Amino acid sequence: MSTKADLADLVLKKHFTAIENTFRKHFKMNIETTDIEGNDVRSLCSAHCHQQFCKIIKSSRAGANRCVQDRQRSLAMAFQTGQPYISICHAGLMIVCVPIMDHENPLGGIFFGKCQTEPVSAITEADIGKRILGLKFDQEQLHDAVKKLPVISSLQVHEAAEFLFILLYETTKLDPQVIRWQRMKTRQQADISSHIQQKKMSGAQKQYPYHAEQQLIGKVKIGDRTGAKEILNSLLGDIMFQNPGDHNVLKARLVELLSVLSRSAVESGVDINTLLQKNLNYINTVINIDTQEDLCGWISRALNDFIDCVYEHQDSQKITRIKPAMAFIEEHYDQQLSLADIAKAAHLSVSRIAHLFKDEMGITIVDYITNIRINHAKQLLLATDKNCTQVCFSVGYNNQSYFTRTFKDLVGMTPRQFRKYNQRKKPIKSPL
Repeated sequence: MSTKADLADLVLKKHFTAIENTFRKHFKMNIETTDIEGNDVRSLCSAHCHQQFCKIIKSSRAGANRCVQDRQRSLAMAFQTGQPYISICHAGLMIVCVPIMDHENPLGGIFFGKCQTEPVSAITEADIGKRILGLKFDQEQLHDAVKKLPVISSLQVHEAAEFLFILLYETTKLDPQVIRWQRMKTRQQADISSHIQQKKMSGAQKQYPYHAEQQLIGKVKIGDRTGAKEILNSLLGDIMFQNPGDHNVLKARLVELLSVLSRSAVESGVDINTLLQKNLNYINTVINIDTQEDLCGWISRALNDFIDCVYEHQDSQKITRIKPAMAFIEEHYDQQLSLADIAKAAHLSVSRIAHLFKDEMGITIVDYITNIRINHAKQLLLATDKNCTQVCFSVGYNNQSYFTRTFKDLVGMTPRQFRKYNQRKKPIKSPL
């Protein structure tokens, strides 16, 4: 069990000062640090971290006990999920808990918020009154304190939570190993759910996309970790779309995917005996996993492991020969490209570059260009206000009908449907 001393030893005053200054610069909110029991660590709290409203509520023993219980619930959820936990406290305020952990050891949490998301109204005051029934306080003082509560939008609260989480771990250099694992699984499940929803919206048939396995092989062979994870998550989404809730089918499919990953690693020069031993260990592990979330996280870890093996044993000569072609495509994807232009950039003949590309990537050059263009189109649809016609020409197509048809074939919905469904807030950049 951690104590205040444990927390204070790892989160120093200089750390807190740097975190507080940077956070307040961006969000103008005070922060409050507690130990794992929900008690303030006063040396790690902003000078004005307690709202007047909160002071009034805590002035009675019953109110103070409710506040501590709220904190303890928030800490428990934050430790369990490995993410900032946003909730409404017993008195009706929005409050955020950012977990502080080192490896598997929970240390405490940083709280902020204590706000309303909309201007205070008679309805708001009535709701607060119902929540705090049984507590003793001065009605007039409480009324004045409610009127002075900060009003912060839900979007800004979520952005601040993500920002503070990154800021905390970059400043303290704590190792949130468990948190990273939990967050990876959460993001992965969100990606998989999004893929399943797109399938449902498009009315897609329940057919397993074997072509995606070939794309996955190509990504593993060149060590493209990000691209491989994206394809893997789409494959997992397809498996669950076809067999919702059937963990046995999911396990069987994941064992099949192990073979796909093994084949791509072997073709990249990894020793077969090494891979067979890894596969044996993985299969022994999967037998004891029962939840969908952990099964998907497990195969994602296996993917990382195989890519690490590829990096270590990669036959760099062949890969190096096609990298100039890949770089040329990435730089000129928005223009009309010919195989002759790509071959010239790689100093190879058209037939040779086509053969090497298919051999090393698992897909043709044309398919590779298409994937590059559609991925950039997806980014433009989400990050800019360009209409679909403008996006079409921006990524190298000169026929909108062909662009729309190609986009739907790869993504499962039209560009317009994709934008409407996937409107999301922009990711928070690292604060440091």
